[in-house]
Amino acid sequence: MYLAFYRTFRPTNFDEVVRQEHIVRILKNQIESDKVGHAYLFCGPRGTGKTTLAKIFARAINCESPVNSSPCGKCAACRALANGSNLDISEIDAASNNGVDEMRDLREKVQYPPVAGKYKVYIIDEVHMLTQSAFNAVLKTLEEPPRHAVFILATTEPQKIPATILSRCMRFDFKLIPQHDLEQLIKSVFDKTGKEYEDAAVSAIARAGAGSARDSLSIADMCASYSQGKLTYDDVNAVLGSAEWAKVAHICGCILNEDASAALSAVEEILATGKGVGVLIKDMLSFLNDCTIVKVCKTAHEIVNLPDETYKIIEETAQNADGHKLLRVTEILSKAETDMRYSLSGRITLETAVLKASMPQNDYDIDALIGKINALERKLSEGVTVKTVVEKPVLQPKPIAEVKKEPVQPAKKVVLMEDDYDPFEKAAAPVQPQIFDNVPVKGAASFGGADKDKVFAKFIRALRTTRKNAVLFTLCMDLDHTFEGDKLILFTESEAVLKSLNRADNFKFISEVLLELGVSDFEVRFKQKGESGYEKALKELKNNFDGTDIEIK
Repeated sequence: MYLAFYRTFRPTNFDEVVRQEHIVRILKNQIESDKVGHAYLFCGPRGTGKTTLAKIFARAINCESPVNSSPCGKCAACRALANGSNLDISEIDAASNNGVDEMRDLREKVQYPPVAGKYKVYIIDEVHMLTQSAFNAVLKTLEEPPRHAVFILATTEPQKIPATILSRCMRFDFKLIPQHDLEQLIKSVFDKTGKEYEDAAVSAIARAGAGSARDSLSIADMCASYSQGKLTYDDVNAVLGSAEWAKVAHICGCILNEDASAALSAVEEILATGKGVGVLIKDMLSFLNDCTIVKVCKTAHEIVNLPDETYKIIEETAQNADGHKLLRVTEILSKAETDMRYSLSGRITLETAVLKASMPQNDYDIDALIGKINALERKLSEGVTVKTVVEKPVLQPKPIAEVKKEPVQPAKKVVLMEDDYDPFEKAAAPVQPQIFDNVPVKGAASFGGADKDKVFAKFIRALRTTRKNAVLFTLCMDLDHTFEGDKLILFTESEAVLKSLNRADNFKFISEVLLELGVSDFEVRFKQKGESGYEKALKELKNNFDGTDIEIK
């Protein structure tokens, strides 16, 4: 009868266990010092050696003459325990025996002494599947079992185990196995079975195993049966159902080059061959991850461990891609992979993600903006001439004529009518706007009330969409506004914003945008916080005519 790799090459002693040194050392020390506990909890990801280590430990504590704390396999106890019918080591599957009756039966049988060895060991696999009643039934026995009884609980989900059980066990957390160790394990198995292989193929199997020795050996078993001769990297991809690597690289290259049409066409071509959408996203994420490693790590060749021609393609893609762009595309595809779980059409989810990743110019995400800036800087550093399209004539600033102050007249009474006085007429502004000659003015516009209400909203929308000036859009969002006839007055409570908006280039840009909306005259004024324009103007008027009796009607 044929046995799978993970059963044929299962470790039989502590020295053969792959990694988990922190656990192996504690168990070996307990055996050597004869300080064996009564309850152990082995928890961690699947395929990391929980059940295997439990069986080795069960045989080792019963061995008459252990070798380096491992079972010798030759003494009477080891030979008796090797027989599957021996009851001194009982392995219970809690997934199918999770009721209170099974645990009561275990509680009764635990009182009987062992037959062949010193200890009677109960290995309860997937213990988190037990019901609350079953946990309660075994609780007292687990706390104070007979001297000859040892419980080893194994689980992948320790958070589901009651605290009363956890507090009665010595807990050991198993870790995922590093890829290098998985590669060594697979190579040793292939060497023992006489299977020829490429290093790149072994690396692909280890990556697919994702830290699980059992999963890696299962994949290796399938690959060994698939290939009659030497196992190649392409053979492994065929077994895993992955899309052709070159096509995946082509899709990612098109996305990073912002060629949405070519990227979408390549996706359609692969999906038309019957490849799964989820598999394609994983392959694309794997390729982008390799690109990121190559771009960031100095020892990338050893980390990705791919054939030279494959590595060269990844290296070229990584060098031509911006770091922010790689991050942005990876995040978009990762989100698409998550969204597919709740989507009725995974294909549409993938295609939408590909389009979004290929069109950063239509995305206001910060990584997309930074990517565009970096691309522009790279072009400038390479000496590429960037064309500038001037839609409006260049305006030259005209210096403001110096205004001479008239001497203050002797005190006299001045009467002002409120209807004849504009409270914002002399509002103070630390910085005066630049005056431009030759500003192209559209036909004199006369706005109605409704049109004036919409002008500022259209102005803001134009900055965000048509003109796409993110800086001015941010500065102008919180401005107040009003009209003095057909003149648009913009108010700000920040002197920094006032200076920035009245700067020559920004003032010119705002003028052009407002001209397109029919506004030929505008002004930016300063408005002090907590004080209305009318009050400020009145205070300024009184300061200018100090000593004059002013009456406002």
